[in-house]
Amino acid sequence: MGSFEITEPGNTMSKCKKNSSHPWWQTTVIYQIYPRSFKDATGNGIGDLQGVIEKLDYLSDTLGVDAIWLSPFYPSPMADFGYDVADYKDVHVLFGDLDTFDNLIEHAHKRELKIIIDLVPNHSSDQHPWFVESRSSQENPKRDWYVWADPKSDSAPPNNWLSVFGGSAWEWDANSGQYYLHSFLKEQPDLNWRNPDVKDAIFDVVKFWLDRGVDGFRIDVAHFIMKDPQMRDNPPNESSDLFIHKPLGEYDSQLHLYDKGHPDVHQVYRELRTYLDTHNPMRDIVSIGEIHIFELDEWAIYYGGRLDEIHLPFNFTLLKAEWKAADIQRAVEDLEAVLPPGAWPNYVLGNHDESRIASRIGDKQARIAAMLLLTLRGTPTLYYGDELGMKDVTVPVEQQQDPWGIRVPGLGRDPSRTPMQWSNRLHAGFSSPDAERLWLPTAEDYQVANVNSELEDDKSILNLYRRLLAYRRSRQALQIGDYQPLVHVPAECFVYKRTADDEPSILVALNFSRDEQIIDIPELVRSELIISTNMDRSEIVNTINLKLRGHEGVILEFQLQNRAAS
Repeated sequence: MGSFEITEPGNTMSKCKKNSSHPWWQTTVIYQIYPRSFKDATGNGIGDLQGVIEKLDYLSDTLGVDAIWLSPFYPSPMADFGYDVADYKDVHVLFGDLDTFDNLIEHAHKRELKIIIDLVPNHSSDQHPWFVESRSSQENPKRDWYVWADPKSDSAPPNNWLSVFGGSAWEWDANSGQYYLHSFLKEQPDLNWRNPDVKDAIFDVVKFWLDRGVDGFRIDVAHFIMKDPQMRDNPPNESSDLFIHKPLGEYDSQLHLYDKGHPDVHQVYRELRTYLDTHNPMRDIVSIGEIHIFELDEWAIYYGGRLDEIHLPFNFTLLKAEWKAADIQRAVEDLEAVLPPGAWPNYVLGNHDESRIASRIGDKQARIAAMLLLTLRGTPTLYYGDELGMKDVTVPVEQQQDPWGIRVPGLGRDPSRTPMQWSNRLHAGFSSPDAERLWLPTAEDYQVANVNSELEDDKSILNLYRRLLAYRRSRQALQIGDYQPLVHVPAECFVYKRTADDEPSILVALNFSRDEQIIDIPELVRSELIISTNMDRSEIVNTINLKLRGHEGVILEFQLQNRAAS
């Protein structure tokens, strides 16, 4: 055992500590960037790719993450802020151009940062040339590139399918005399993945970005792309609490058996996996699937029977679990139980569609969440700004942007998409002080909760994240080690071990309550407390009477009693 010290900014721990026997995406920490909100380099109030380039040193050296996931930056009418793609092979002028993207790849790779981009295969924009052709007439060669259907005899939609964003999932097109399907906004018509030309076109998009150097794809609503070919009605949802992880209004009135997740989807992802694995065998290209599925057994199928589908189906169980020790532990163990042999787990606590973690559970427990996320077995994804303890921002009605929230009050995602808080300058350092208006307002607390201020505070949550990230990189036990929960601990605590060969074992003890808890682990001796979420102690402790203050988590390095005796 030995004490651990974080390195100074600009000299973060060498990335050579990564385990070369595992693919990079198993030992990495992914950082999600919502480009509109990360850094504005032009002064127009909207973040861009040049802004990301300017902050690469922060990501690589100051913070210490390993990969960046970029939400969409494609040309788009922005009905859903880039998830309505009008051109899959270009960059929206707001964010730069292809040269800017190429520079981003070059500068990121120089810093050993991987780049993961969003792939949106379920739907395009209604302004995409494919759909413009498709809706021009029923005889157009691209008609079958989208999902079209005749009305019922009474002119009603073909079935009862609902849009996630509210209302029917079918939109009448008077010009061509049929309905088209849109699982989200009517401006986002669903592509028809039963047409092989569509598959070929999207695979060509994948090739385009692989050839530009991207390291992986996060696949938007990956389980939506194949629907029931018979287009049967969804049955009613008679359970008041059977939803994915948060209430979605009218959408929750149905069990969505037929409008997504048809078994044929797995053949598509087997083909995509083969394509990714063979495109450039010298590179480990990762696929990450956004898959909101209630039943974990069904969710796990997306790894593939031979681990030949999606590398990392996103695991959202921690978003659904109640923030109590027993519920969080149960979520972790339920996930471990359903993983196919050899499959790699992953965890998220937030993203561009969710309320921020600090708003959901409070500032003190947000520190517990940080330690949990970065010490569980598997690949963690960190949402931009969570390392600062950023909270949801109340956005006045007249400034709201999210079409979902405008259509269905209470479901808006603007509060968690506000500008990154870099400094205490005007606009939080996100944009030039001369910018007339930002696309969304900054938080009221930005003068305190910002990168510059928190770097100067030794006990800030940012410095906690930095310390956890550097420590994680230095320990194989946290990157690739085994996970073992401890059972004889207080009900308010979640305690687990992480172990790897030829290293001290690691114990993580998390107190989910406001009261002091005492943990008794007699089989351990002379443990060294490496990190406390309070950032105020590092010491040798006795695990027979280990005290955790309220809302405190700790990481210990230890030796087993028989090992110490030998």
